[in-house]
Amino acid sequence: MADTAASRSRARGDASFGDLISLALQDASRLVRAEMDLAKVELREDGKRLGIAGLLIGMAAFAGCLVLMLLCFALAYGLNTLGVPLWASFLIVAGLCVLLAAVAILIVRQKVQRVSGLSKTRQTVQEDLALLRRDDDGPARLTAGTG
Repeated sequence: MADTAASRSRARGDASFGDLISLALQDASRLVRAEMDLAKVELREDGKRLGIAGLLIGMAAFAGCLVLMLLCFALAYGLNTLGVPLWASFLIVAGLCVLLAAVAILIVRQKVQRVSGLSKTRQTVQEDLALLRRDDDGPARLTAGTG
């Protein structure tokens, strides 16, 4: 750490070309490590969201296998008792099962749409590349976006 501070103080004054290259490599190395850390954090968050969505799918499938079949038979025979023909009772129950499946799919779709896809990492990498290229608009965009 002390070498870095000394190198930075020399960079302002009469630093050699080698010192400047060393500083640039250190900064680039720190930048790459920071970007990797950000990517890991975002991937963990997305993994948690996808894990929850997968867990909900599994729970829905398990509960559906155990309970839905019995309830469907009970409902179909209950409708038959009320005077609806048996074939129509089972057709009505099948329609209700399709409706339940559609609701489950909509919930999963909503969970999956919240996945960010490393958007923060992509944005910071683009900003870093703009700084490395020394674009005229690069630093102005960064200070305007953070202030």
